Amino acid sequence: MIVVNPLPESRSAALLRRLPIRRLAACLLLAAAVLLSPPAFALTQPDTAARQAYLVDLSSGAVLLDKNGTTRMAPSSMTKMMTAYLTYDALVHGRTTLDTSFPVSQTAWKMGGSRMFLKLGSTVRVEDLLRGLLIDSGNDAAVALAEGLAGSESAFASMMNAKARALGMADSHFMNASGWPDPEHYTTARDLAILAGHLIRDFPQFYHYESERNFTWNGIRQGNRNPLLYHPVSVDGIKTGHTEVGGYGLTASGERNGRRLVLVVNGLPSPQARNDEPTRLLDWAWNSFKLYPLLHKGELVEQAPVWMGAEDSVPVTVADDVTVTMAPADRNSLHVVATLAEPLPSPVHRGDVVGQLRIDYDGAVRRTVDLVAGADVPASSGLTALGQRLGHLLP
Repeated sequence: MIVVNPLPESRSAALLRRLPIRRLAACLLLAAAVLLSPPAFALTQPDTAARQAYLVDLSSGAVLLDKNGTTRMAPSSMTKMMTAYLTYDALVHGRTTLDTSFPVSQTAWKMGGSRMFLKLGSTVRVEDLLRGLLIDSGNDAAVALAEGLAGSESAFASMMNAKARALGMADSHFMNASGWPDPEHYTTARDLAILAGHLIRDFPQFYHYESERNFTWNGIRQGNRNPLLYHPVSVDGIKTGHTEVGGYGLTASGERNGRRLVLVVNGLPSPQARNDEPTRLLDWAWNSFKLYPLLHKGELVEQAPVWMGAEDSVPVTVADDVTVTMAPADRNSLHVVATLAEPLPSPVHRGDVVGQLRIDYDGAVRRTVDLVAGADVPASSGLTALGQRLGHLLP
């Protein structure tokens, strides 16, 4: 169903009758798919032993599972996702290279916990430090990268916090590059899912480091600590974490049948639980939901009237493909509501936001998408503008 609001009922009906044939056909096809589909049963979300769990379908932005997703927690070594993000950012913007070598300070060398086993006083290439960070979960590699990129770990932590704010990680605060326990070092499962999405989308050229299974440094071969990389569950990243206060955690991502999921779990009681729970939750999400396309990028949604424009109206469209992740049981409750700010004052520029598309199902708002102008409409001038004004003033 497509409704244009807020408008009088008669005006809404008139606009619906004027929907482009192509768009109307798409609506009818979607309705037919709903009516002809076999009966479906209501979906029950699974319980989980994790203290925090957050699962999102990156293909549509749909949140499929949220257990304490905005509760502050210790991210442990999942912190290293932000350290990697800032390193990738420095690589892309030319502030360092994969072949640049950073010195190993005493601070880095003395780090406890999981390590890459760096030698004091040596210099190590950024690419090797990245592998030590992501595969070995090296605390020493995290400090070496932080000091090499920012001069000190405290300065690097300031960069981490600034980037967290820029990415929309609203409830995160970092004190160090490794995730070493600190009462002022915290994040949320939701924030880590946001960070994971940016790692995947912003730097696809570096994502392969997240999935490499082993790395040898200083004669010591270590395997990637992400247990899901060794199982056939379609996972190709990203990072584990463990501290006494945080428990066992994992941020995992993988793609199956064109759908990429990101799952964050934390507070699990054991390494075995960190293996079993993410596998079960990801399989549930891939098997229980499907991705439904609603609109293609640039597809005509409506013609919006333009006030005092060289054209009477402008095509309204979407800037990107619009998809929705739903359980089959929810398709009968799908509603798509378009709200337009009309008439639009001229001039109108291609890409200007002119309204919103609201996607509802199962009685809740699931997604909102900006509607944008699909063309330029300059302001009218001269006699044309005068005629438009008179036409508006005279009955």
